[in-house]
Amino acid sequence: MNQKDNIEQIELKYLSLQDFEALKEVFVEIYGDAPDAYWRKDELKNLIDLFPTGQVVLTVNGDLAGCAFSIIVNSAKLERQHTYDDIVGDAKFKNHTAKGDMLYGIDILIKKEYRGLKLGRRLYDFRKELCEQLNLKGIVFGGRIPNYHKFSSEITPKEYISKVRSKEIHDPVLNFQLANDFRPVRILSNYLEGDSDSKEYAVWMQWDNIYYTKDSKQPSFQKTEVRLGLVQWQMRSYKTLEELLHQVEYFVESLSGYRSDFALFPEFFNAPLMSKYNHLSEPEAIRELAKYTEPIKQKMTELSIAYNINIISGSMPEVIDQDLYNVGYLCKRDGSVERYEKIHVTPDEAKVWGMQRGSQFKTFDTDCGKIGILICYDVEFPELSRILANEGMDILFVPFLTDTQNGFSRVKLCAQARAVENECYVAIAGSVGNLPKVHNMDIQYAQSAVFTPSDFAFPYDGIKAQTTPNTEMILIADVDLDALRELHNFGSVKNLKDRRKDVYELKRVKSPNL
Repeated sequence: MNQKDNIEQIELKYLSLQDFEALKEVFVEIYGDAPDAYWRKDELKNLIDLFPTGQVVLTVNGDLAGCAFSIIVNSAKLERQHTYDDIVGDAKFKNHTAKGDMLYGIDILIKKEYRGLKLGRRLYDFRKELCEQLNLKGIVFGGRIPNYHKFSSEITPKEYISKVRSKEIHDPVLNFQLANDFRPVRILSNYLEGDSDSKEYAVWMQWDNIYYTKDSKQPSFQKTEVRLGLVQWQMRSYKTLEELLHQVEYFVESLSGYRSDFALFPEFFNAPLMSKYNHLSEPEAIRELAKYTEPIKQKMTELSIAYNINIISGSMPEVIDQDLYNVGYLCKRDGSVERYEKIHVTPDEAKVWGMQRGSQFKTFDTDCGKIGILICYDVEFPELSRILANEGMDILFVPFLTDTQNGFSRVKLCAQARAVENECYVAIAGSVGNLPKVHNMDIQYAQSAVFTPSDFAFPYDGIKAQTTPNTEMILIADVDLDALRELHNFGSVKNLKDRRKDVYELKRVKSPNL
């Protein structure tokens, strides 16, 4: 009976000297029974003593079916052109060092009768987990190309690899390694003496540990689990600036009480203060509102420190050299403050208020990764968020103000698209209610939300959390930045990596003509 037809148990365990005889059979089956085809017992003991957790075997129903051997090396001292014997060192494994930064795969063997069970993948997965646990940069090894001898008289090893990658040629070893997320780095010549099938060539294959962190004497305070707090703001009348700031502090205190890392306010959340200027024209009234921007910024800066939370001030009008802009401030909990502008103003903003277009947008470094901030209409222009994603943005914040479901849907659908195409989180926050005593700000419609990419590690519909429409409330959602790193490298699709930079490009204009 074929062993594969009656599998009761598959077990992964560390290699021990008791496995020597069974292991010898596997070596002989694959490499022949020459004296140097397998390691002696004392050589195997030396490897186990040097690095016990790097040597594992797989058993099927108690029978040894496969094995994997590895050591730790210093990548800086590893020669660009080296051989298998250089690594093994006459089975003394002299290149192994516990202070190294890279896992070197010596060999993976699967007994012939157990091939087809994907046992090799289990062994590769073990190596990856070990690499992450030991905080190593990655895994490297010299991979054989056993079918190259069939084409060696016609093409070079480089051409062979290219044809294997494009599926023109099948190579059982190289195909398997590529399928397990390893990438070719360079060709190694004279790698394994006697490997006639590969013409003694090998391919330096490498897998990168995306969780690797370089040792530093300075403690790192950047978080990977980030809690977002969104304010769905109710538009209501306020007689004074102090009344409005009291409501601002109420929300900041509430979000801080839930240990949120960010508090996001909507666009023009301070519009109720225009009610006292309703006797003026719309352009005059909003310029009066702009006089409150500086004291609101100062108060939010104080609150960010007092409540230990990064505050994104939504947006407010600001007058610079007689020109009116739609701007906001990132008030960090370390006391620093940074400014952002609305790049695209709506036709209504330009026509009714005389609002000018901004020109400055960038990513911001925070204690919770790199973030971007785009005000309302800006999220409907994918170029901006793609540039920010190119600069490392993890979370995009969008304060918005919409008066109809149509307007809200444009913001929502575009924000969701930005999350998918840029492999990032997007948080949107808007205002609800009405302001009958403020011209051009009569009604609002909003449903604040946090959007995610759409892959297995995220909600299927790309919605992490959302509020009840048109109801004053806060929304709190946790996002995992490490999940983004994994998505970038191992996602079902790779929107950022798969861009055709050979066909098109996107870049900033150094001196925009506004």
